[in-house]
Amino acid sequence: MRAGAGSRPAASPRGGVGETRTLFLVGFMGAGKTSVGRALSRRLGWPFEDLDDRIQHREGKSIEQIFLESGEAEFRRAETAALHELLKELQSSFRVVALGGGAFVQPANATLIEQAEVHTVFLDAPVNELLRRCEAEAKERPLRQSPEQFCELYEQRRRSYMKAAVRIETNGKDVDTVAAEVACSLGLE
Repeated sequence: MRAGAGSRPAASPRGGVGETRTLFLVGFMGAGKTSVGRALSRRLGWPFEDLDDRIQHREGKSIEQIFLESGEAEFRRAETAALHELLKELQSSFRVVALGGGAFVQPANATLIEQAEVHTVFLDAPVNELLRRCEAEAKERPLRQSPEQFCELYEQRRRSYMKAAVRIETNGKDVDTVAAEVACSLGLE
């Protein structure tokens, strides 16, 4: 069954039954949040949004430029402002949203997401696999420096990611398989 305006109720983030309207994909660099988000969007017929794209549009700069010119603290301020704006829009629409790797671990953002009562899905894989994926892509990632720093940052953030309502292992799976698992885990198919 394709989800949309007439989708079936699914478990709410608090454990009750409610209509799933918004899914937030969280996880570390290389987890596949954007790729899975796009596939899930097609599968459910819901719009997709990457929070990083919203930040870049609002700020008129790339993520890399914000980090380089203003630092991480300014990026986090812009990220929270973009998230706040996005959450205001969600009451009237269905949406799949990919959050940046650090968005869900920021206390202010976690509070906003919890208060919005949206579904959160942690896309996970072993840290060595995440590093391999990041090294294989041409995308610039401001917080990816050395393999040691990458692993340390993953370990610091993983505890926060585990607070998501659902955890999906992505290792060894293609994007469409992961999207199907997300939809199934939330009762959307």
